[in-house]
Amino acid sequence: MGTITRTFANNITTSGVFKPTAFNNASFDNVSSLSSATIEGGSVVLLSTQTASASASISFTSGIDSTYKEYMFIFNDIHPQTDGALLTFNLSTDGGSSYNVTKTTSAFRTYQYETNALNYEVAYQTGSDLAQSSSYQSLGTSNLGADNDQSFVGVFYLFNPSSTTYVKHFLSDVNLSTDDDRTVRAFVAGYGNTTSAINAIDFKCNSGNIDAGTIQMFGIL
Repeated sequence: MGTITRTFANNITTSGVFKPTAFNNASFDNVSSLSSATIEGGSVVLLSTQTASASASISFTSGIDSTYKEYMFIFNDIHPQTDGALLTFNLSTDGGSSYNVTKTTSAFRTYQYETNALNYEVAYQTGSDLAQSSSYQSLGTSNLGADNDQSFVGVFYLFNPSSTTYVKHFLSDVNLSTDDDRTVRAFVAGYGNTTSAINAIDFKCNSGNIDAGTIQMFGIL
């Protein structure tokens, strides 16, 4: 048995699976090229960036189509005009002429006060969910703070919006500074109960404008 054969045999299990020891810097350094058919990988494509400036809402009314199966929206330092506002969203099947898709959602959060007060929690938020409602859905589950240094950040995912077979699932993971000086991490998930294609989305505060910040829309292959 040659050296190469013995080395190969020592690094594979009896079931034909490579052991972790089969891979090291030297083994990867010897790879000169990879066929395009060898591996698969997704890509994230920036489609649009919108910047708020005392904006009543931020809407994405183009670019949501069958090109991508998943869309990702990133919130960068969203700052409300009004202390105590909630950042919300709704979906559209008519290009943004109306935002009234029926939704069922769930929401929970974790939080802690700046003062380290002993009333932190990890809890389901019954007041932040929807049950077959076309209302705007809150993303933060808590009131935003409007101090100069307070903001809202996070990510929102919309899955297969162009399907005409299935309901439209979404989920979000955000963090925010609240009007009572907490840091809140909030999780919201649910579905738009429609088999019509979703082709627009609207983000707005339930009170006052979005004073500043950006929202980026990405398509994920």
